[in-house]
Amino acid sequence: MSTISLIMASSLIAIPILISHREKLGLGKEIIISILRAIIQLVIVGYILDTIFKLDNKIVIIVLIFVMSINASLNTVKRGENINNVFLISLISIFTGSIITMSVLIFSGVIKFTSSEVIPIAGMIISNSMVAVGLSYRNLNTSFSLRRAEVETKLSLGASVKESSKEILSESIKIAIIPTIDSAKMLGIVSLPGMMTGLILGGVSPIMAVKFQIMVTFMIISSASISILISAYLSYKSFYNKRCQLV
Repeated sequence: MSTISLIMASSLIAIPILISHREKLGLGKEIIISILRAIIQLVIVGYILDTIFKLDNKIVIIVLIFVMSINASLNTVKRGENINNVFLISLISIFTGSIITMSVLIFSGVIKFTSSEVIPIAGMIISNSMVAVGLSYRNLNTSFSLRRAEVETKLSLGASVKESSKEILSESIKIAIIPTIDSAKMLGIVSLPGMMTGLILGGVSPIMAVKFQIMVTFMIISSASISILISAYLSYKSFYNKRCQLV
């Protein structure tokens, strides 16, 4: 794609701006700002990744994955407003899920431990885990609020904190992982995923693109499941005080 072609394609942005103006949505300025931010951020990231890809240093790769996990964890903090040490819990959950999943992919030979392969894959894994962990936090907050009487009844009958929280934990984990599972169900029928489409546009055969997309589906479900499980079991005790009473 030439720069001139990209500039011509940018005329598409005029469509949402015109719609905003016609319908008096007041989103024109926000659309322009978001596009400018996206361009600036992507250009900066492009140059950074170009430098990192040339270095191809394994320590730099691991550090970058950790930094990506930190940014993702910061984004989940507002979802877990009632959870103690929510940032640390998110970081442990997302980083652990990412490292386990990436290790399987590398040792199985699916990808090589190079910056050009590991970093893009890690980005997909971490972003999906971030969304899943955020959903888990939101449901934990909602469930402990709505089912307070149920939990207190179990506690009064002698159930432990873990036993009293078991149903809420299971529900939270289930609700957080369902969107990822539903997305997998729709692959090839409702949507052609971004990675598969990108590979096909890049000249890779559709069959090879399908293989990569299957791998991506496996890794996203796996990493999200690990991250959700860890975050849920590390955070549920925040809803109780030291005397095992519901806060």
